[in-house]
Amino acid sequence: MIHSTLRVLQIAAVTGCASSSIYYLLCLWSAVVFLRERRGATGYSSSSLPLPPVSILKPLKGTDPEIYQSFRSHCLQDYPEYEIIFGVSDASDPAVASVQRLQREFPGRQIQLVICPQIIGANIKVSNLIQMLARARYGCLIVNDSDIHVEADYLRSVVAPLAGDSKIGMVTCLYRGVPAATFWSRLESLGISTDFCAGVLAARQLEGGIRFGLGSTMVFRRAELDRIGGFESFVDYLADDYELGKRIAGLGLNVQLSEVVVETNLPAYDWANFFSHQLRWARGVRDARPGGYFGLPFTFGMMWSLLAVVAASGAVWTWAVLAITWLLRAALAFTVGQTVLNDRQLMRNIWLLPVRDLIGVGIWLASFGGSTVTWRGDRFELRKGRLTRIMTG
Repeated sequence: MIHSTLRVLQIAAVTGCASSSIYYLLCLWSAVVFLRERRGATGYSSSSLPLPPVSILKPLKGTDPEIYQSFRSHCLQDYPEYEIIFGVSDASDPAVASVQRLQREFPGRQIQLVICPQIIGANIKVSNLIQMLARARYGCLIVNDSDIHVEADYLRSVVAPLAGDSKIGMVTCLYRGVPAATFWSRLESLGISTDFCAGVLAARQLEGGIRFGLGSTMVFRRAELDRIGGFESFVDYLADDYELGKRIAGLGLNVQLSEVVVETNLPAYDWANFFSHQLRWARGVRDARPGGYFGLPFTFGMMWSLLAVVAASGAVWTWAVLAITWLLRAALAFTVGQTVLNDRQLMRNIWLLPVRDLIGVGIWLASFGGSTVTWRGDRFELRKGRLTRIMTG
């Protein structure tokens, strides 16, 4: 009986290593294709291309690491005409002070602070966007997260594809995380660079493009937003960025992944905050893309390779399987993290990759243990992608 069980475990482990290796090769190929396209990109960034005026919408709640420098980078753009609209639901929100400081430093910029008193749906970010949009002057819109830091050519680079091709309905961006000094912050950064963004590139290759947006940057036209029913159409969804991109793609338009990579400074997570954030992320993906999410165990190379070693009592062949699996995993991490994203912290943290991958297995399992998520201090019940606020006594 024990021998039969070990034999089954060995077969499962080898199958898991094989499927994980195939996935790593797919991600590597997807990254190579993206890099090739990025090197060959022409035309869109041309200075002769007419660029439309842009309204940047930045919904806020609370503060983030280096938040002022992130805001400030949006005021230093080499772009002919744009405005920045910040929105908060509470006038006493600590982010307000940073916006007011920005207005004082850049009096010549069009910078608005909008107080959004109405709670229109469960997703406060989208509720704020609805109220902010009423103050936007222009037909080209950008929504990006409050903690995103950008370079001076950002606007030109991300707006130009939309201006140059009517078949493009959205432009979105990959991003890298700059970790704080804590262990858990470093794990989060490593996961973004070696797992999350690799998955985005693989989805792009498998599906012939991407059908979703990333909160790091979403550039789109107000006309297409109106066609999908406005922000109101997904005001109760957790994965608002995913929904916006999905619905614009549903109009028959392309979602383009920009060659631009933006940056976010990660909080100094402790274990509890890291786990809460990862669990919210995992449950959001579980509801938004259930097919891909249930298939994730076929990509857990670290778990399967270690199981093979244990189930076969350390047989020589299992160490060879482990070595091959992990050479591919390391190659993927380096190609996406270092070459695609230019993650300057990657090599310092690469030794944590096995730990991060094993914790990822635990997060995946934990995601099926309930439907509660915590977001910016508020608790919600998540059902089929929709949020219901949990009222506290």
